[in-house]
Amino acid sequence: MAKLESSMKNMVMSLTFISLAASALLAGAYALTKEPIEQTQLANKEQAIKDVLPDKEAKVEQPVEINLDGYALPFVIYPATKNGEIVGAAVETYNDEGYGGRIKIMVGMDKEGTVSEYSILETSETPGLGAKAGEWFHAKGDIRGKNPATTKFIVTKDGGDIEAITASTITSRAFLKAVQCAYDAFMKSQNK
Repeated sequence: MAKLESSMKNMVMSLTFISLAASALLAGAYALTKEPIEQTQLANKEQAIKDVLPDKEAKVEQPVEINLDGYALPFVIYPATKNGEIVGAAVETYNDEGYGGRIKIMVGMDKEGTVSEYSILETSETPGLGAKAGEWFHAKGDIRGKNPATTKFIVTKDGGDIEAITASTITSRAFLKAVQCAYDAFMKSQNK
């Protein structure tokens, strides 16, 4: 095979070909993985809803979207009923102020808004620090059994009632704001 002459035209053509080939490979990989990723995310969300509900035998009703002032995306409420009565809900909530960006959580609440359980759906927090939120708010800063109506879901450093993750106050603030939003959205859905 003959070697191409090193000219601007040949270099541009070579780079264009390489760029197009790389783009095609990336597009193909995206097309192959998009559906399995979406199916996994949906299965994880469905499992999180079951895991956080206060009554595991309750029936999950159709989701309701609630908008809160200052938030671009709606919060999704999955009401849970038993014998025709609301026993609580799973609330898909988020906050964009985490150290690594958006933190997405599924929060379970009883009909009064007391947190029964939570599950982190998505986070980009620092491994070993902010990524500890899943364990921290089950242990030292346990939020389960607390109601935002009677407990300040703010870190103690800011005058609240919940202890922040050691060396990860920004993540703790974002996490607790997300839980507070879950409560606010759930209460707003009850008043509709």
